Amino acid sequence: MQIKSQAKRILFVINVLTRGGAEVQLVRLARGMHSRGWHVTVVSMIKPEALVEAFTEAGIQVLCLGMKPGLPNPMAILRLRRIIVDLKPDVVHSHILHANVLTRITRMIARFPVLISTAHNIRESGKRLESLYRYTDSLADLTTNVSQAGVDRYISTSLAPASRIRFIPNGLDLTRFRPDSQTRTRMRDELKVANHFIWLAIGRFEDAKDYPNLIRAFSKLAAHDAQLLIVGGGSKESELKAAVAASPAAGKIRFLGVRDDVPDVMTAADGYVMSSAWEGMPLVLQEASAVGLPVVATDVGGNREVVLDGVSGLLVPSKDSDHLAAAMEKVMDMPEPARTAMGLLGRQHVLTHYSMDHILDLWESIYQELLDTRRSKRCA
Repeated sequence: MQIKSQAKRILFVINVLTRGGAEVQLVRLARGMHSRGWHVTVVSMIKPEALVEAFTEAGIQVLCLGMKPGLPNPMAILRLRRIIVDLKPDVVHSHILHANVLTRITRMIARFPVLISTAHNIRESGKRLESLYRYTDSLADLTTNVSQAGVDRYISTSLAPASRIRFIPNGLDLTRFRPDSQTRTRMRDELKVANHFIWLAIGRFEDAKDYPNLIRAFSKLAAHDAQLLIVGGGSKESELKAAVAASPAAGKIRFLGVRDDVPDVMTAADGYVMSSAWEGMPLVLQEASAVGLPVVATDVGGNREVVLDGVSGLLVPSKDSDHLAAAMEKVMDMPEPARTAMGLLGRQHVLTHYSMDHILDLWESIYQELLDTRRSKRCA
């Protein structure tokens, strides 16, 4: 149910537009709010690397503050202030640590009714940088985190008080992610995987995803007729490919690059695997579950909020290739009907808790609640 709101202007701010989970979630949120009648603008601190078309196709303007990676630039505060003065947003909603801190500081010199800061991980940076949340908390009206585990940690480490932080999960477009037998047949033919058991892993080639752990685990499954397909790219790509080339399972691991047809690729898989060392609330686990794949994942961040251990998948300790391999083997050894049932239970869990319409309702109600609170304070 959509909420009729008097406020219609929202400004989203993010570090940089890439193909990561937080950025994809921002696309869904921005497009969803635009479809509900809000005037939406997106600001990227750094020159966008991807996803601009996804916004512009929906009629959403994307602006850039012209910052350089790793280089603080006080001019960005003035540039953001100018954007705020020109657009007069009712709500500024920032995403990820650097954007969250930037918008908070900018609020000291720019007037606007509501500021929301969203964290997309249980730990977004080192302690020194994360402490900026603590020091600037009073400048935001609300902090949110995409996992309950993240909320709990932020409260326990005093990065945000319990009264000023909420859990709002990522949302999923369930019309794109669903089981589809015809697409499965087509994609398995296209990928030339024959009758092999196909494990799929998707994500940036960065330390957080701990792909070396996955390669070690998969190498222990040589006796099985299985292949591992990896989708993604990132700064660790050459290092990762070198590790695969040196692995005894090298011939069974394939890199598919960055893909625009992830929902289709997922239908070709028999199981989804995530080896992350740390996480927030991974969209890709929601997506894999929505397609009906049984999941094996490390028990980090909000993973156990998506994957019901022993029900829709299996959770294992992080940085433990033996346990990861054992869980993958257990899923492969299941009778096919049991594996299918496990995947469908995961889909039902996602349908119940993470539909994008439901998440848009939550966000719109929060925007309106904070705006109403601000207006009542002005009238008091």
